[in-house]
Amino acid sequence: MANNKSAEKRISIAKRNQRQNRFYKSSVRTLTKLYLKNIELFKASQNPTDKEKAKTSLSSLYSLLDKGTKRNVFHKNTAARKKMKLATQLKLIDSN
Repeated sequence: MANNKSAEKRISIAKRNQRQNRFYKSSVRTLTKLYLKNIELFKASQNPTDKEKAKTSLSSLYSLLDKGTKRNVFHKNTAARKKMKLATQLKLIDSN
């Protein structure tokens, strides 16, 4: 329990940051699953529109990772590692 005004403020700031962190992390997980689903769909159908869907979802995923990094939700190396792994998935279907 907070004993003074500054402690109350720190608690409210911590709650705000927790909500923001949860939003970014869960959104990245959700978009990653969607992206991987689009990749699998393209592998099965070889339809160019499916590939465009995958590229679009990758772009939005990159954007969310970069915004999360800017707001210190993700470490910059963590975001770079995630982006590299996702880009590798797209390159694998390009090479096939």
